[in-house]
Amino acid sequence: MRAAIALADKDGLDAVSLRKVGARLNAGPMRLYGYLSTKEELLELMVDAVYGEMASAGPIRGDWREALRTIARRTRQAAKKHPWFIELLGGRHHLGPNALAHSEASLAALSQTPGFEDIDAVLQAVGTVNAYVIGAIQSEASELRAERESGMNEAQWQNATWPYIQRMIATGRFPTLARVVREATHPSSDVRFDTGLECVLDGIAARLSR
Repeated sequence: MRAAIALADKDGLDAVSLRKVGARLNAGPMRLYGYLSTKEELLELMVDAVYGEMASAGPIRGDWREALRTIARRTRQAAKKHPWFIELLGGRHHLGPNALAHSEASLAALSQTPGFEDIDAVLQAVGTVNAYVIGAIQSEASELRAERESGMNEAQWQNATWPYIQRMIATGRFPTLARVVREATHPSSDVRFDTGLECVLDGIAARLSR
């Protein structure tokens, strides 16, 4: 499993195959077929291994807001360490033992909290935070992919497009975008993530107070 994860960490999911993993282990692919039938099974094991890394960070503690922050940040940290991980999130639930343990810990952290006596409320809160996290880190991954493909970092891309943006703002058709250029602080991705997460948590809190 470590061999497959190392391949994916270095070159992405396209670099992962039973043949390549076998070669890295000095074993033929047919030997791996004795344990795995498809690449999809291999990917599921890789995902479960990452969930195991997340669980190794320890119990999810604190009140419901702190518990949800912990869940969100652990998922983002895992995606930063293993960029391919985000590509395998967002579909059907993963059912490996570590994934199930993560789900159990996430739900249990809220289930005894005032306001979350209804298990549907627990599922809604955890699901809403997970949806935000997946969207946020997919956006971050897209930005990094654009940098690799264009060969320009964010500052270089902004400099290259600035003359065009200036011309478009000068038309007067985009006054709000002009305000963004003049006034927006453009915080770091870490700050944007944490601020967006707090907005989500504020929404959950408002719903609980009804």
